[in-house]
Amino acid sequence: MATTQMARLTGEHGPIDEVALRTTVAGVLDRWPSAGLAVAVVRDGSPVWFHGHGVAEVATGKPVTEDTVFRVGSVTKTVTAVAVMQLWERGLIDLDAPANDYLTTFRLASARQGLQPATLRHLLTHTGGVGYWRRMSDLLRPALGSGVSASRVLPLSDYYRRGLPQEIQPGTKWAYSNHGFAALGQIVEDVTGQTLADYMREHVFDPLGMDRTDLVRSARVRPGMATGYVVRSRGLIPVTDHEMPTPGGGGLYSTAADMARFATSLLQQGGAGRSQVLKPSTAAMMFQPHFQPDPRVPGAGLGFSLGSEGGHHTAAKNGVLSGFLADLAIAPDDGVAVVVLTNTGALSGQGAAVPLGTALLRQLLYLPDEGLRTSLAPHAEVWADLCGWYAPAPGPVTNLFTRLLLGAGVEVVVHRNQLIMKPLTPLPAMRKGMRLHPDDPDDPYVFRVDMSGVGLDTMPVVFTGAWNTGNRQLLMDVMAFEKRPDAQNPRRLATGALAAGVATLAVRHGLRSRPAAVSSPRIEHPLHR
Repeated sequence: MATTQMARLTGEHGPIDEVALRTTVAGVLDRWPSAGLAVAVVRDGSPVWFHGHGVAEVATGKPVTEDTVFRVGSVTKTVTAVAVMQLWERGLIDLDAPANDYLTTFRLASARQGLQPATLRHLLTHTGGVGYWRRMSDLLRPALGSGVSASRVLPLSDYYRRGLPQEIQPGTKWAYSNHGFAALGQIVEDVTGQTLADYMREHVFDPLGMDRTDLVRSARVRPGMATGYVVRSRGLIPVTDHEMPTPGGGGLYSTAADMARFATSLLQQGGAGRSQVLKPSTAAMMFQPHFQPDPRVPGAGLGFSLGSEGGHHTAAKNGVLSGFLADLAIAPDDGVAVVVLTNTGALSGQGAAVPLGTALLRQLLYLPDEGLRTSLAPHAEVWADLCGWYAPAPGPVTNLFTRLLLGAGVEVVVHRNQLIMKPLTPLPAMRKGMRLHPDDPDDPYVFRVDMSGVGLDTMPVVFTGAWNTGNRQLLMDVMAFEKRPDAQNPRRLATGALAAGVATLAVRHGLRSRPAAVSSPRIEHPLHR
């Protein structure tokens, strides 16, 4: 079941090829099926196309429309960032002042002496030294460390009653953190005296006509809500409903039509609908890099992940919540944006949202389907320098998210005449490795990998530092890994420990079964019995 609505089909770029767009949607859904999906396209300053597929609820067969309400997960962070920037425009906050200057409900707490205070800019770029989990003990709590159930969400004053730990020097390392954006949302509350939900309705949603969007499950969103599902061996299974303990980081409910209005306001550099929510210079500022570990990677914007598609500057944010996946992809210099909301997906993030958002954005920019440059010749002369084991940069709690995805780090190896990056992880989709495709004809240390196997886009990989200085790094976009001696490689250590254990068992077995006098025993490998 599908519905299509087009507000405007022509403009500066000419007519939209609706058939081609629907074909792209069908192609992605063939690989990543979803109970329901809503797509909105913005071009030339306004929404121009909507496509709904499937159902909002399997039991009733209710179809997806442009007003179906989805949970959008971390796309919420872009709205929280806009709220923060509004306060900055009004002179109420300084982006480079310590966050604790404005937090009165709870505090950021340094985990060790000598750490500089994290600023608002640090929190907006995930470089505040705050982890995906508050502390190690959160791994034992329900809902993947959030420590809450569907029926009980703690006020942030209670949730962070021991303080929100800051464990590394801010501004030195990117570490994805819902808690950092929870702190930003609390700053909005502490500075304005309004709840974050009330502030967003008054200063963002209502001015832009986002009438079916809210940070809480209110009467604005409840009637149109979709049910979330995961795909299992017996089909679609509805997920257990959990509230978000960090609303500023992922609590938003919205529709494809409303998110298209939000994207339109950003593309018009702050002005859209009935009011202007940001000045043009402020909106443009959010799409610029504010953390960039190397000039060859796009870096992190304010609330947005930055990238490049075929030379076109992009700013994007995806959302992952059990049962729901979302993607907001913007090409600000081209006036194009794509919104994809789905009600099917697990916490792994594998699903239709990001692959479809990327594919449609490339199509609207008249780029080839393939985001990898396969025509560049490899520079095999540098491979020996690059091969080895790369471990996450220091920081135990801030590394938990990275280790969840990539395990103990990544190995760079040559396999079948290709340079391969192999994460040291038990996840099958990642463990098999990804080819490092050359991505710059003038720089043999710049690559791109295809992450579509895990439901993500292509990703830049850059090697920094000289081979003879001992400070070689591998950057996966903004994630940093440091080259370590091969002797410390956990795969080699595990292999060596296994071999030693096997040899010990074999020797003991041989000694027990040895005849009384004669030749060496026949030693059987215990794993081959």
